[in-house]
Amino acid sequence: MPNDVRAHGAGPRHRREPRPNTWLSRGVDVARGALIGTVETVPGVSGGTVALVVGVYETIITSAGHVLSGLRLALADLPRGRGGGRAREEFARVEWHVIVPLLIGMFAALVVMARLIEGWVEDNPVQSRGLFFGLVLASLAVPFSLASRAPRSPDGTSGPWSWREIAVAAGAGIVAFVVVSLPPGQVEPDPPFVLLAAALAVSALVLPGLSGSFILLTFGLYEDTLSAVNERDFGYLGVFMLGAALGLASFVKLLQWLLENHRRLTLVVLTGVMAGCLRALWPWQDEDRTLLAPGDHLGAAVGLAALGFAVVAAFVVVERRWARRAG
Repeated sequence: MPNDVRAHGAGPRHRREPRPNTWLSRGVDVARGALIGTVETVPGVSGGTVALVVGVYETIITSAGHVLSGLRLALADLPRGRGGGRAREEFARVEWHVIVPLLIGMFAALVVMARLIEGWVEDNPVQSRGLFFGLVLASLAVPFSLASRAPRSPDGTSGPWSWREIAVAAGAGIVAFVVVSLPPGQVEPDPPFVLLAAALAVSALVLPGLSGSFILLTFGLYEDTLSAVNERDFGYLGVFMLGAALGLASFVKLLQWLLENHRRLTLVVLTGVMAGCLRALWPWQDEDRTLLAPGDHLGAAVGLAALGFAVVAAFVVVERRWARRAG
């Protein structure tokens, strides 16, 4: 099964079981990273969704949380002469044998696939949104299933979703639906707005269903950010990186804490968020994100949606079999 955290005994916390550390598993993790990196090049689709499907989402979140804690402790202890013992303990808790191959695959995919995917998405917006609509729709089964298997109480019992959990997921879905319905804006790239947009964009980067580039498009800062990168505008980039660091540090630690202490509720909310974000991938919509009735390229959009659904379903089955063998 593609979950990284499992319940052991009573209590809200969960002990993480180490993932396999073999050359075969490293190769698989490179492929997982490549899938995540490829999807991150598409506005409106979150790499967190793919990370959840391929079973490494919680590993990424908890490892990133330990890295951030280690950096914080190093900055606090080293200048005071306390040594780096506490920081080393946090860094040692990172599953580097998983994270490093993932990063290699992600960066390789970003370099190789960015231009190819970008061109195809721009030339075929209806077909591309149809493909990713099917992909994300099938992905909903993963957090839904994980939430059903997660303990609902301190005694470790689990079971089907309750009506209250269904209502919570529906509420989260409505909020996500409204957020992705906002038309693209255009604000002046003043430092406060850039800081806020960067913090929200990087938070969306690790949230399944929501894309960081989609947030930048909503703020009207997507093209400004790309221009700043191409023109080496270090003032803009410095503010952006500061906002991204603040957003990453706060949101990752929050997610880590939620997954460790309220795992079932967190997965319920993530399921709702992913469902609400499907609105951004409806194939037929105008530049202001107004939904339209099915029209051009109907057959291609439906066929590609079915293909995306089938690919994710097959990947989930393979991942579960792989997890059983690795276990």
